[in-house]
Amino acid sequence: MKKELTNSLGRVFLTIEYSEKNNWVYNNWIGYQSYESIVSGANACIKVLNQHHCSFLLNDNRQIIGPWNHAVEWIATDWTPRAIAAGLRYFAHVVDKDSLAKLSSEEMKQSADGFEMQIFGDIDEATAWLEAHQLERQQA
Repeated sequence: MKKELTNSLGRVFLTIEYSEKNNWVYNNWIGYQSYESIVSGANACIKVLNQHHCSFLLNDNRQIIGPWNHAVEWIATDWTPRAIAAGLRYFAHVVDKDSLAKLSSEEMKQSADGFEMQIFGDIDEATAWLEAHQLERQQA
């Protein structure tokens, strides 16, 4: 079931979907992200991670406009510990290599502690990385 979050203008800024087939949560962020939209969206993501006891997150920033570094400190200090408590272990982050969002992503990765995070410019590479970690965990 896909969850759509909308801003005050009624525009979708995030879709969240749990893929049972892939056993991961897929976030697709769209447009400019305010501090409030990031907090709202990230909190909604934690609910889905908790609901499905999911360790894998595919976070897609290819459609984001502009940077979101105004929320990196909150992500590191507030969201990250709660996401880890919800079971997050692997965070594949997809971003357009030429976007300002890439700089925010790199800033987040430096402060990400407690789960593995990789930044990708290609969604196929990101999904392959998640699949490899899933296989690794199944064999352990």
